Amino acid sequence: MIGNEPFAVLLHDDVIKGKRGALAQMVQAHHDIGGHMVAIMDVPRVDTSKYGVLDVDHENSRISHARGLVEKPSADIAASTKAVVGRYILDCAIFDRLNNLGPGAGGELQLTDTINADVASVGVTGCRFEGERFDCGSVQGFVQATVAFVLDRADLRDDFATFVDERDKPLRVVA
Repeated sequence: MIGNEPFAVLLHDDVIKGKRGALAQMVQAHHDIGGHMVAIMDVPRVDTSKYGVLDVDHENSRISHARGLVEKPSADIAASTKAVVGRYILDCAIFDRLNNLGPGAGGELQLTDTINADVASVGVTGCRFEGERFDCGSVQGFVQATVAFVLDRADLRDDFATFVDERDKPLRVVA
């Protein structure tokens, strides 16, 4: 179905809100660069163990050219704070690597390990997207994303504000 074309992978638990979609931003950048491209954002060093992290060779504008990637490195060994989030544009060469993929960080199969294996042959870049990312793999992240989208919609904002205001009042207990 994919043939010899690049293709996109979107992880469902990462919701990105922006004026322009993160994937659209990546497609535009990928057109000039090719290879494997991952969406990245800067995270506090203490949080690097939650993400795949780029080992950055050089940067220009929003693009980081990688020497490699490491899945969930501890803060003391992370090569950068450029964290991979759930948007990828992958070269079809990835399929050759997937057949030989073994368990990685946490004993799980890690797409990051497969992408890293192609750094020299295909190339890997990170694209720093413009927008806000929500981790909808947690209840808190899901609620924050929902509220952020509701507040941007005039047809929902006022009713939502009323709903929150009513909930914010102390409850009266009738005995």
